[in-house]
Amino acid sequence: MPKLRIFLADDHGVVRAGLKALVNSEPDMEVVGEAGSGEDALQAPACKPDVVILDISMPGMNGVQAAALLLQAHPALRVLVLSVHEEPVYLRSVLSAGAAGYVLKRSAAETLVLAIRTVAVGGVYLDPALAGRIVETVVGKADGMQPTVELSERETDVLRLIAHGYSNKEIANQLNLSVKTVETYKSRAMQKLGIEGRVAIVQYATRRGWL
Repeated sequence: MPKLRIFLADDHGVVRAGLKALVNSEPDMEVVGEAGSGEDALQAPACKPDVVILDISMPGMNGVQAAALLLQAHPALRVLVLSVHEEPVYLRSVLSAGAAGYVLKRSAAETLVLAIRTVAVGGVYLDPALAGRIVETVVGKADGMQPTVELSERETDVLRLIAHGYSNKEIANQLNLSVKTVETYKSRAMQKLGIEGRVAIVQYATRRGWL
Protein backbone atom coordinates (compact mmCIF):
# COMPACT_ATOMS: atom_id res chain seq x y z
CA MET A 1 0.00 0.00 0.00
CA PRO A 2 1.50 3.40 -0.97
CA LYS A 3 2.42 5.74 1.83
CA LEU A 4 0.85 9.16 2.37
CA ARG A 5 3.18 11.77 0.92
CA ILE A 6 3.68 14.74 3.28
CA PHE A 7 5.24 18.13 2.58
CA LEU A 8 6.39 20.21 5.60
CA ALA A 9 6.71 24.00 5.71
CA ASP A 10 8.00 25.67 8.90
CA ASP A 11 10.67 28.32 9.29
CA HIS A 12 12.23 26.60 12.32
CA GLY A 13 14.60 23.82 11.34
CA VAL A 14 14.33 22.08 14.70
CA VAL A 15 10.54 21.99 14.43
CA ARG A 16 10.74 20.61 10.89
CA ALA A 17 13.18 17.94 12.02
CA GLY A 18 10.82 16.89 14.82
CA LEU A 19 7.83 16.80 12.48
CA LYS A 20 9.78 14.84 9.91
CA ALA A 21 10.82 12.26 12.50
CA LEU A 22 7.22 11.97 13.70
CA VAL A 23 5.77 11.55 10.22
CA ASN A 24 8.43 9.11 9.04
CA SER A 25 7.92 6.99 12.16
CA GLU A 26 4.40 6.19 10.97
CA PRO A 27 4.30 3.10 8.74
CA ASP A 28 1.86 4.70 6.30
CA MET A 29 3.49 8.14 5.90
CA GLU A 30 6.65 9.71 4.54
CA VAL A 31 7.99 13.25 4.17
CA VAL A 32 8.65 14.01 0.49
CA GLY A 33 9.63 17.67 0.76
CA GLU A 34 10.35 20.58 3.09
CA ALA A 35 10.30 24.38 3.03
CA GLY A 36 11.47 27.08 5.42
CA SER A 37 9.24 29.88 4.13
CA GLY A 38 5.83 30.51 2.62
CA GLU A 39 7.39 31.31 -0.74
CA ASP A 40 9.28 28.01 -0.82
CA ALA A 41 6.12 26.18 0.22
CA LEU A 42 4.57 27.16 -3.12
CA GLN A 43 6.88 24.57 -4.70
CA ALA A 44 5.16 21.77 -2.77
CA PRO A 45 3.07 20.50 -5.73
CA ALA A 46 6.27 19.47 -7.52
CA CYS A 47 6.71 16.78 -4.84
CA LYS A 48 3.17 15.47 -5.47
CA PRO A 49 2.19 15.47 -1.77
CA ASP A 50 -1.07 14.11 -0.41
CA VAL A 51 -0.98 16.65 2.44
CA VAL A 52 0.90 19.92 2.86
CA ILE A 53 1.51 20.96 6.46
CA LEU A 54 1.99 24.73 6.84
CA ASP A 55 3.02 26.83 9.81
CA ILE A 56 1.17 30.18 9.98
CA SER A 57 3.97 32.47 11.15
CA MET A 58 6.77 32.29 8.61
CA PRO A 59 9.03 35.06 7.29
CA GLY A 60 7.76 36.81 4.19
CA MET A 61 4.63 35.05 3.00
CA ASN A 62 2.74 33.53 5.93
CA GLY A 63 1.00 30.18 5.99
CA VAL A 64 -2.48 31.55 5.33
CA GLN A 65 -1.31 33.37 2.20
CA ALA A 66 0.64 30.32 1.04
CA ALA A 67 -2.38 28.08 1.58
CA ALA A 68 -4.62 30.40 -0.43
CA LEU A 69 -2.19 30.54 -3.36
CA LEU A 70 -1.54 26.81 -3.33
CA LEU A 71 -5.24 25.99 -3.33
CA GLN A 72 -6.05 28.53 -6.03
CA ALA A 73 -3.56 26.81 -8.33
CA HIS A 74 -4.18 23.26 -7.08
CA PRO A 75 -7.75 22.97 -5.66
CA ALA A 76 -7.41 19.24 -5.01
CA LEU A 77 -4.42 19.73 -2.71
CA ARG A 78 -5.04 19.00 0.98
CA VAL A 79 -3.59 21.61 3.34
CA LEU A 80 -3.23 21.24 7.10
CA VAL A 81 -2.17 24.25 9.17
CA LEU A 82 -0.03 23.79 12.27
CA SER A 83 0.07 26.84 14.54
CA VAL A 84 0.70 28.24 18.01
CA HIS A 85 -2.22 30.66 17.58
CA GLU A 86 -5.42 29.73 19.41
CA GLU A 87 -7.47 32.83 18.59
CA PRO A 88 -10.65 32.11 16.54
CA VAL A 89 -9.73 34.75 13.96
CA TYR A 90 -6.74 32.68 12.87
CA LEU A 91 -8.94 29.62 12.48
CA ARG A 92 -11.43 31.63 10.45
CA SER A 93 -8.67 32.93 8.18
CA VAL A 94 -7.27 29.44 7.63
CA LEU A 95 -10.66 27.97 6.74
CA SER A 96 -11.43 30.91 4.46
CA ALA A 97 -8.17 30.22 2.61
CA GLY A 98 -9.42 26.70 1.92
CA ALA A 99 -7.30 24.67 4.33
CA ALA A 100 -8.78 21.37 5.48
CA GLY A 101 -7.39 21.31 8.99
CA TYR A 102 -5.98 23.29 11.90
CA VAL A 103 -3.82 21.77 14.63
CA LEU A 104 -2.15 23.54 17.56
CA LYS A 105 1.57 23.01 18.03
CA ARG A 106 1.02 22.32 21.71
CA SER A 107 -1.19 19.33 20.93
CA ALA A 108 -0.03 15.74 21.29
CA ALA A 109 1.74 14.01 18.43
CA GLU A 110 -1.22 11.65 18.10
CA THR A 111 -3.46 14.63 17.32
CA LEU A 112 -1.30 15.69 14.38
CA VAL A 113 -1.11 12.14 13.03
CA LEU A 114 -4.89 11.78 13.24
CA ALA A 115 -5.32 15.16 11.54
CA ILE A 116 -3.04 14.13 8.67
CA ARG A 117 -4.96 10.91 8.08
CA THR A 118 -8.33 12.70 8.30
CA VAL A 119 -7.35 15.44 5.87
CA ALA A 120 -5.71 12.99 3.46
CA VAL A 121 -8.97 11.10 2.91
CA GLY A 122 -10.97 14.27 2.27
CA GLY A 123 -12.10 15.12 5.78
CA VAL A 124 -11.77 18.29 7.83
CA TYR A 125 -9.92 18.29 11.14
CA LEU A 126 -10.04 21.03 13.78
CA ASP A 127 -7.97 20.71 16.94
CA PRO A 128 -10.20 19.57 19.83
CA ALA A 129 -8.73 22.34 22.00
CA LEU A 130 -10.47 24.86 19.73
CA ALA A 131 -13.89 23.19 19.86
CA GLY A 132 -15.28 25.74 22.30
CA ARG A 133 -14.35 28.59 19.97
CA ILE A 134 -15.60 27.25 16.67
CA VAL A 135 -19.07 28.75 17.06
CA GLU A 136 -17.57 32.18 17.63
CA THR A 137 -15.38 31.69 14.58
CA VAL A 138 -18.30 30.80 12.33
CA VAL A 139 -20.56 33.54 13.62
CA GLY A 140 -17.84 36.19 13.59
CA LYS A 141 -19.06 38.29 16.50
CA ALA A 142 -18.95 42.04 16.18
CA ASP A 143 -16.29 43.53 18.39
CA GLY A 144 -17.18 47.20 18.30
CA MET A 145 -13.95 48.32 16.61
CA GLN A 146 -13.75 51.31 14.33
CA PRO A 147 -12.42 50.35 10.87
CA THR A 148 -12.94 53.88 9.58
CA VAL A 149 -10.18 55.36 11.78
CA GLU A 150 -7.36 56.76 9.66
CA LEU A 151 -3.99 55.13 10.35
CA SER A 152 -0.67 56.23 8.93
CA GLU A 153 1.14 53.96 6.46
CA ARG A 154 3.65 52.86 9.10
CA GLU A 155 0.96 52.23 11.71
CA THR A 156 -0.86 50.09 9.18
CA ASP A 157 2.33 48.17 8.29
CA VAL A 158 3.05 47.45 11.95
CA LEU A 159 -0.49 46.27 12.77
CA ARG A 160 -0.61 44.12 9.65
CA LEU A 161 2.61 42.33 10.60
CA ILE A 162 1.52 41.90 14.21
CA ALA A 163 -1.71 40.31 12.97
CA HIS A 164 0.36 37.86 10.91
CA GLY A 165 2.13 36.72 14.05
CA TYR A 166 5.46 38.56 13.85
CA SER A 167 7.22 39.80 16.98
CA ASN A 168 8.24 43.43 17.47
CA LYS A 169 11.87 42.50 16.75
CA GLU A 170 10.95 40.72 13.50
CA ILE A 171 8.82 43.68 12.44
CA ALA A 172 11.66 46.09 13.21
CA ASN A 173 13.98 44.05 10.97
CA GLN A 174 11.46 43.92 8.13
CA LEU A 175 10.64 47.62 8.21
CA ASN A 176 14.18 48.77 9.03
CA LEU A 177 13.06 50.41 12.26
CA SER A 178 14.08 50.16 15.89
CA VAL A 179 12.04 47.97 18.22
CA LYS A 180 11.15 51.07 20.22
CA THR A 181 9.80 52.79 17.11
CA VAL A 182 7.72 49.73 16.25
CA GLU A 183 6.26 49.78 19.76
CA THR A 184 5.45 53.47 19.35
CA TYR A 185 3.59 52.89 16.07
CA LYS A 186 1.77 49.94 17.62
CA SER A 187 0.73 51.93 20.69
CA ARG A 188 -0.36 54.94 18.62
CA ALA A 189 -2.44 52.80 16.26
CA MET A 190 -4.13 50.91 19.08
CA GLN A 191 -4.93 54.16 20.82
CA LYS A 192 -6.54 55.52 17.65
CA LEU A 193 -8.62 52.37 17.23
CA GLY A 194 -9.49 52.06 20.90
CA ILE A 195 -8.29 48.46 21.10
CA GLU A 196 -5.96 46.51 23.38
CA GLY A 197 -3.94 43.34 22.87
CA ARG A 198 -2.86 41.13 19.98
CA VAL A 199 -6.22 39.38 19.69
CA ALA A 200 -7.96 42.71 19.06
CA ILE A 201 -5.35 43.56 16.42
CA VAL A 202 -5.97 40.26 14.65
CA GLN A 203 -9.73 40.86 14.75
CA TYR A 204 -9.25 44.32 13.27
CA ALA A 205 -6.96 42.91 10.57
CA THR A 206 -9.56 40.29 9.67
CA ARG A 207 -12.23 42.96 9.28
CA ARG A 208 -9.95 44.93 7.00
CA GLY A 209 -9.21 41.86 4.87
CA TRP A 210 -5.51 41.76 5.74
CA LEU A 211 -5.51 38.07 6.68
